[in-house]
Amino acid sequence: MGMTMTQKILAAHAGLESVEAGQLIEASLDLVLGNDITTPVAINVMGGIDKKSVFDRDKIALVMDHFIPNKDIKSAENCKLCREFAVKHEITNYFDVGKMGIEHALLPESGLTVAGDCIIGADSHTCTYGALGAFSTGVGSTDMAAGMATGKAWFKVPSAIRFNLIGKPGKWISGKDVILHIIGKIGVDGALYKSMEFVGEGIQYLSMDDRFTIANMAIEAGGKNGIFPVDEAAVTYMKEHGSRPYTVYEADPDAVYDEEITIDLSQLKSTVSFPHLPSNTKTIPEIGEKIPVNQAVIGSCTNGRISDLRAAAEIIRGKKIADNVRCIVIPATQKIYLKALEEGLIKDFIEAGAAVSTPTCGPCLGGYMGILAAGERCISTTNRNFVGRMGHVDSEVYLASPAVAAASAVAGYITDPEGL
Repeated sequence: MGMTMTQKILAAHAGLESVEAGQLIEASLDLVLGNDITTPVAINVMGGIDKKSVFDRDKIALVMDHFIPNKDIKSAENCKLCREFAVKHEITNYFDVGKMGIEHALLPESGLTVAGDCIIGADSHTCTYGALGAFSTGVGSTDMAAGMATGKAWFKVPSAIRFNLIGKPGKWISGKDVILHIIGKIGVDGALYKSMEFVGEGIQYLSMDDRFTIANMAIEAGGKNGIFPVDEAAVTYMKEHGSRPYTVYEADPDAVYDEEITIDLSQLKSTVSFPHLPSNTKTIPEIGEKIPVNQAVIGSCTNGRISDLRAAAEIIRGKKIADNVRCIVIPATQKIYLKALEEGLIKDFIEAGAAVSTPTCGPCLGGYMGILAAGERCISTTNRNFVGRMGHVDSEVYLASPAVAAASAVAGYITDPEGL
């Protein structure tokens, strides 16, 4: 029986010739990730493990990003614990204020994730790195602690759904529209503990930023991971951002899939997830009414990359944010922030009346930098819109692409960028 991409990576890291869906394996890890919320818990768990140090100081990444710069005493204490741990164990890849970014944008940018890797992270959106042809998945802090101590993790080998992407998307259709369409189609549990494997000639029209966005939100469909084939675009990205060797795995022709779904990118329209589930999607033409917004957030590990900022700036440039809207722009990393400065994008945002922040997860998880009050609505490029996700339980979050978020910030209500 043939294997999928994910199954081949897991087999290689388990030292096995083959694996099959449902099999329990122990796999070696190429990277273990934690942030300022999940790492302190893992550090405390490690204290009860009879091991004096981490398995490999070069294969652990600790990124302070959720409440950075620290918003209160508790977040400051958490980061202090992480800093002391990083110094004690001489962690090579420790990222803090001024040198950090939102973890799932920062690690690929830093060349720490490549094709063929097996990666765990104590953050659910660790599945982002599948865009490069890696197996990456989120775990709890206890598994992170075990991974830091032993360099291994247990997995149940997932089955897979094959998504065949065909056609060329329109100008304002991005990876966010693609994944929101898919989640709307299959539901938030439609890929529960399955690998979401994206293939097809349509991939050539998706930038690496688009692919990161799609893989990032695999978890919102219940997926164990999302993964793309390693093509020329992926190879170019890896060479531009690092020098680590990589391994290309391809699915066997007779690989078994639970389901195969074809998505025609040329038929997609700007898509928005309504409260309170990512699967509650409508295309903008389907909305049929003006839905006013109080806030627009452009950023996050899903959509804070340079192409996202370029798309938003193209729409906002020369216009003004609506009087009743607070627009918050958050570049995902320091390098992206600097690039946006050099290209004049930050000037465009500020002149339009938007606020620009240093990299942080901030408002995405209801942390800070944009908490919502009761009755307020936010159009956001983040990845979740559960009840109370961005503030008060009576607030609402609508998920959309950077283009839609920017257009809505200017209009004052949810709108298509084509309409401006």
